[in-house]
Amino acid sequence: MNNSDFSLQPRIPSIMVTDEEIDFRQYLSATELSVIEHEVSIMETREAAGIEALKIVQKYRGWISDDSLIAIAQCLQMSSAQLEGVATFYNLIYRQKVGHYVIHLCDSISCHLTGYDEILKVIQTYLGIGYGQTTPDGEFTLLSNVCLGSCDKSPAMMINGQHYHSLTNESVVSILNGLSKNAGDIV
Repeated sequence: MNNSDFSLQPRIPSIMVTDEEIDFRQYLSATELSVIEHEVSIMETREAAGIEALKIVQKYRGWISDDSLIAIAQCLQMSSAQLEGVATFYNLIYRQKVGHYVIHLCDSISCHLTGYDEILKVIQTYLGIGYGQTTPDGEFTLLSNVCLGSCDKSPAMMINGQHYHSLTNESVVSILNGLSKNAGDIV
């Protein structure tokens, strides 16, 4: 299997469907619907829960396929085009399949000034992938991030929501080694 390159390959929907072909009540799980409805209950409008609904479904499915996006849009009573705008604006919503571990490497000016280039090389060498790619075993995806808010502790990265800062070549290898050892434990 070749590495998938998000930036160079066109996105292919998981299922070619139209909005009318999905019934969100059958597509989304009872758990997903319950949590989405809770979010809707604390918002002023159903549409306002868009980003939270996307995050909820992504939590359970790993990414937001076209059919997932359509089902969520139906649930929120909004157009799928409108929800697509929300999904593609927010860089933590994945519109393509990603690995079990998603690495967001901060490429802000602070990180560039404190060793970003070396950290990027270490990650790319260790995993054998570039930005926008997933390892052949499906464990790791590498993405850039404009800022992780750790400018005073740069260089920084985030992996599955966990922040790592003041990175060195050695600490990055240690982190990746630890995740690689745990990769077999992922269900």
